[in-house]
Amino acid sequence: MAEQQAAGGRAAQLERSGLRPGWTTGACATAATTAAYTALLTGAFPDPVAVTLPGGRQPSFALAAEELTPDQAMAGVVKDAGDDPDVTHGALVRATVRLGPPGSGVVFRAGPGVGTVTKPGLPLPVGEPAVNPVPRQLIRDAVAAVAARHGGGGDVTVVLSVDHGEEIARSTWNPRLGILGGLSILGTTGVVVPYSCSAWIDSIRRGIDVARAAGHAHVAGCTGATSEKVAVAEYGLPEDALLDMGDFAGAVLKYLRRHPVPRLTIAGGFAKLSKLAAGHLDLHSGRSQVDKGFLAELARAGGGDEALVGAVARANTALEAVRLCAAAGVPLGDLVARTARQQALGVLRGSPVAVDVICIDRAGSVVGRAAPAGPR
Repeated sequence: MAEQQAAGGRAAQLERSGLRPGWTTGACATAATTAAYTALLTGAFPDPVAVTLPGGRQPSFALAAEELTPDQAMAGVVKDAGDDPDVTHGALVRATVRLGPPGSGVVFRAGPGVGTVTKPGLPLPVGEPAVNPVPRQLIRDAVAAVAARHGGGGDVTVVLSVDHGEEIARSTWNPRLGILGGLSILGTTGVVVPYSCSAWIDSIRRGIDVARAAGHAHVAGCTGATSEKVAVAEYGLPEDALLDMGDFAGAVLKYLRRHPVPRLTIAGGFAKLSKLAAGHLDLHSGRSQVDKGFLAELARAGGGDEALVGAVARANTALEAVRLCAAAGVPLGDLVARTARQQALGVLRGSPVAVDVICIDRAGSVVGRAAPAGPR
């Protein structure tokens, strides 16, 4: 039993699922950039090339393409999504690195197959390549490390591309979000958590069993690594009190209804938790969507005028809706958190579990919360 109690948290839950994790496009782009910049400075490509991810993992990637000229170097890595049915599995992610003027730092450009942001509401300004903030930082860190090892200045232009990326992107939400021309370079941990309904729901149940066996009175169901960090920072919860809920809010709530823990914190991205607030228990983008009309009605209930209600209904993303409401003094984040808490308590059906909710943005900042409330 002691061994079982020790095996908790996100990493152990992934291990229990029996699924093989993969690597994000951001991790692949970081590896490709590392190899290309190393070759530009030394004349030789490291193969395989190792990178350090935010959680401390240090995977190595084999190069699938390389090209060196006096002015630039290109390296390519094939994305392995593990056991996740990711549309980008097998895609060739390339990084072409050119030296930049002193003091320019790392400049990102979108090559073929990588999209450009054309609408507000995303974590990047309009006109920028669709390379999300965490992969940008990973690549900056990798460039700095290569420069320190080989005497470079660290001032480079990194052109990221994905073979057939524009075609693959038609199977994603990118066109609807205003990311045109290809895919996004994504990832907050560098690791693709594999998706399987039965395996992941079973791992959630085992996670709750472990937390109960350890005597924990407070667990947190988190949609991802960023929200998990927020829950730990807020409450100091131990690893075996953390449930990697992912998209399966219903699985957490239904199992806790039969096997209660005194307190549950639900922490997640605002968009996903707005789906829970609207009554969806499966938060996966393939099976539930953000309802801008629902958010608009919440904004109205929160005191928003008709102009704001209309703007929220037309918002490009849920994050844009939050920003519009914040500027107007309407606490949309809190309203979503409270409504999500109400939905959660309804699923718990009077089970002795108090629920609080934390909504975050992509950067991990809290944009809404609902205090603990118990059975109705």
